Amino acid sequence: MSAAAPSVPGRLVDRSPQLSGAEMVAQLVPPRQFATATLDSYRPDRDYPSQGAAVAAIRNFVAGWSSSKGGGLFSRKKAPEGLPGIYLDGGFGVGKTHLLAALWHAAPGRKYFGTFIEYTALVGALGYAPAVELFKGASLVCIDEFELDDPGDTRLMSRLLGALADTGTRIAATSNTPPNALGEGRFAAQDFLREIDSLAARFEIMRIDGLDYRRRDTDAHARVSEDAAAAVAAIPGTVTLDAFDAVLAHLAAVHPSRYVKLVDGLSAVGLTGVHPFANQTDALRFVAFVDRLYDAQVRVVAEGTPLDAVFPDEMLSGGYRKKYLRAVSRLIALTNVD
Repeated sequence: MSAAAPSVPGRLVDRSPQLSGAEMVAQLVPPRQFATATLDSYRPDRDYPSQGAAVAAIRNFVAGWSSSKGGGLFSRKKAPEGLPGIYLDGGFGVGKTHLLAALWHAAPGRKYFGTFIEYTALVGALGYAPAVELFKGASLVCIDEFELDDPGDTRLMSRLLGALADTGTRIAATSNTPPNALGEGRFAAQDFLREIDSLAARFEIMRIDGLDYRRRDTDAHARVSEDAAAAVAAIPGTVTLDAFDAVLAHLAAVHPSRYVKLVDGLSAVGLTGVHPFANQTDALRFVAFVDRLYDAQVRVVAEGTPLDAVFPDEMLSGGYRKKYLRAVSRLIALTNVD
């Protein structure tokens, strides 16, 4: 049998994705790698008992579904089986998204799963009132990587969750920081804390300790290619090859809500001329892009500065530290695919 012909790389910058409100709604399901996630398939690390405790808490959350009628997230009445919201807090790679997806799969009725940015983008596309009508009556809304980088988005999500809670919708969320600390080190921190406090009291908060599973089987560094063009061409499927700076410029021209379509159908992306970030806005857009690459399990081939070294120390010591470290963790995984 003859070897497969090399792939002919396209260009990421030639992709101009459009995403309608209906398409955004259709995307509100767990990422591909968690399409079959269950509580039984989660493997708690016995060295960290909090992982097993989180599984038990989610089982109780599911078991209490029928007894929580009328106890909305913001209601003063506590649901019989506990608070009607659950919040999974922990570091990178401890399985929070797996557990959130497992909860989504186990939940009855109409349900939604998305990242914080996907929800805010959908509200932006549809308008607040139509979005409330869309989600109203849902049994469960899962929010992965709850983020509060913008006061307007914070207030928007607070209003949305409050409106949904009136219909009995239950809320589950993940993040890398406890709710009352999400705003620390960022601009308008007091505004964040004021908003977050009103949400945090309604959640059962589960702390999940542990090691980042993505680093367990690697040397904890992003792999660097000596010839990205040749390497990406050898990968079957649809691949792209672009200069790093060209990709950053393109990301600035595409709304982050459309990044999911930007990477749709790709097997790999190749990047040349990778260098450390000098602009925090570019760095944050790249983080959002990496999240979509990771959700779609798109391999990354890069030459130049290792992708786990592109965030300078001054960025890593700032208010977006956890975002950057999450991106580093995911880039290590995506560049170490064989």
